[in-house]
Amino acid sequence: MNMLQGQAAIVTGSARGIGRAIAIRLARLGATVVVNYLSNHAAAEDTLSLVRDAGGEGFAVQADVSIYSEASRLVDEAVTRLGRLDILVNNAGTTRDTLLVRMAEEDWDIVLNTNLKSVFACCKAAQRTMMKQRYGRIVNITSVSGVAGNAGQTNYAASKAGIIGFTKSLAKEVGSRNITVNAIAPGYIPTDLTSQLSPELVAKGMQMTPLGRPGSADDVASAVAFLVSEEAGYITGQVLNVDGGLAM
Repeated sequence: MNMLQGQAAIVTGSARGIGRAIAIRLARLGATVVVNYLSNHAAAEDTLSLVRDAGGEGFAVQADVSIYSEASRLVDEAVTRLGRLDILVNNAGTTRDTLLVRMAEEDWDIVLNTNLKSVFACCKAAQRTMMKQRYGRIVNITSVSGVAGNAGQTNYAASKAGIIGFTKSLAKEVGSRNITVNAIAPGYIPTDLTSQLSPELVAKGMQMTPLGRPGSADDVASAVAFLVSEEAGYITGQVLNVDGGLAM
């Protein structure tokens, strides 16, 4: 099923976890995937191997997407090598969880820059190409923490709530150019990023999740695949919770 045949996609932070699952899914659907990573070259190469195993093509580009010049270089390299950019998935993210009373300024800055400023930087860099094409699909990965808040995550929740406001605003700016902008809010998905959560916190999260189980990176990838498809062409400015009902 090659519904994305001939399309070019960038997935930020796709060396591992949810980003890797998204890259593999888009490749399986026919897109050529640019795997973006910050520092883990070996993990990015592993993602590329899995992309090729899925029958897809792609290449890896190192870039700190929280810096506009780096995000711009990432987009330029993708467009230069592929001639176009159809799909941008802003997935890069990090956490520095602690109660606000203990939170260092650096904990705030790193999370806001990595999670929120990266979305600004990549969308701004990609906008010119997508507007010229009069086509684009942008999917921003937010979180249920950005929808409902979470104690010990004021920085993370603020960054993810910011992504929601950004998504809705950009959707209004670029809709006339046939560019859709949507967000996905995952619930608890076991990944390297969530492995540091305490067993007690995970158990509490499962109690609050109507489906009673964690999700998977593939669940998020399925939602991305839908939002970048032709079938979702009339959907923009929306937040799709992939959370087992956690944030209802």
